[in-house]
Amino acid sequence: MKSKQRIYLVDDDELIISMLSRVLKSGGYDVRTANNADGIVSKIKSWNPAVVLLDIRIADQSGIDVLKDIVEQGIATQVVMLTADDTAETAVKAMKLGAADYLTKPFNVDEVTIVLNNIIEKGKLKKEVDYLRKVQSEVIEKEIIGGSAVVQEIKSKIELMADASISTLLITGESGTGKELFARYAHQMIRDEGRSGFSPFIKLNCAALPETLMESELFGYEKGSFTDAKSDKKGLFEMAEGGSILLDEIGEMKLSLQGKLLRVLEDRMVRPIGGSEEIPIDVTVIATTNRNLKEAVEKGEFRTDLFYRLNTFYLHVPPLRERQEDIPLLVRYYLSQFATRFKKKVVKSLSPETEGLLRSYTWPGNIRELRNLVERLVVLEIADEILPKHLPGWLLGPSSAGSHAPDGKFTLPESGISLDDVEKDLILQALERTKNNKAQAAKLLRISYDTLRYQVKKYGLD
Repeated sequence: MKSKQRIYLVDDDELIISMLSRVLKSGGYDVRTANNADGIVSKIKSWNPAVVLLDIRIADQSGIDVLKDIVEQGIATQVVMLTADDTAETAVKAMKLGAADYLTKPFNVDEVTIVLNNIIEKGKLKKEVDYLRKVQSEVIEKEIIGGSAVVQEIKSKIELMADASISTLLITGESGTGKELFARYAHQMIRDEGRSGFSPFIKLNCAALPETLMESELFGYEKGSFTDAKSDKKGLFEMAEGGSILLDEIGEMKLSLQGKLLRVLEDRMVRPIGGSEEIPIDVTVIATTNRNLKEAVEKGEFRTDLFYRLNTFYLHVPPLRERQEDIPLLVRYYLSQFATRFKKKVVKSLSPETEGLLRSYTWPGNIRELRNLVERLVVLEIADEILPKHLPGWLLGPSSAGSHAPDGKFTLPESGISLDDVEKDLILQALERTKNNKAQAAKLLRISYDTLRYQVKKYGLD
């Protein structure tokens, strides 16, 4: 049986109490009444009504004071003020203090019903949204796996930045280290406090779009501003209002667009292409990059002023090889995750020898490479315990991946090795030798740049 919505009516006018009680009860509400403010806040708190109908003046007591107590104690109820003041000045003051709405006496039954229905529906939606946001926040935090000091320090810094409500954040780190996950956590912490709805989180890959298209995506445009502008289009900054925009691979943004971005960060205003008016924005800008932006500035590839504007608040996510104590935690997390996804009855475990090998490996592809390996092990290996023999040859060290003989030929190891493992090992060596410069690595391997990109993606190295 569906429970009735609770309404607490507080008014010193017995005629209003009698009339409203009768109407509300006939409408299916559970109603309690009070004709004075003595101990009313405690009564409201213990009964937990959906809505409190509260008179501005209850005998010689102030309804505003009651409202303040309700808000200060954090009681989860909506308050509608009842006032006989035609100017509604006091009621407006009450709205600023936290009242959901107000009704001016004399009011009719339909008006009361409409206001109550709207407030109750909004209250239900707010509870659902708050719950979903709480779940989302917990999921994001749980996915940041790691007990290492560096991970805990990053989370602590994000929490300090959230307290300060910062407007820009730069996150640096190699590919695959989890920069986007920390960006989402930062968004959740910074934009969550005191907000009743979902805060949008919008991502743009700065390396994926040409300059002209990226400008229209970021700032939007007005109808007729160019040939294909058949109607007005909101930009991502406007769409992210009240939330965050993630500019992934910010180091790849063209110089001309960097200047426009800097103006947005400085003025907190955007102007659509073809528009004559600027639009104010309330957006947290989070930028991520795997490039050394200081070097990019020295080469003239990144604006100095934009670098220092972004670098006010920054985080560096270290590579997995510098937080080896997190590797077993990450492996166990992904083993459980993939066992669930692929409906495996048993979650695999690691032998001590296997754990040692995983900790000693350098993981050039970082967490993304580790995740791909675990997915493969869960799907392809039958044994419940993962032993060194189940690991690919490229992970076991140079001795297992063959050697280079004096005549220039590779020697096949006695135990054998797959061609995929040889290929991956050579790609890793080329990337390490060129400090992850794919163009130079492709030349070393005597393959095209596009072929290398395909292979890097295939093996989860990028």
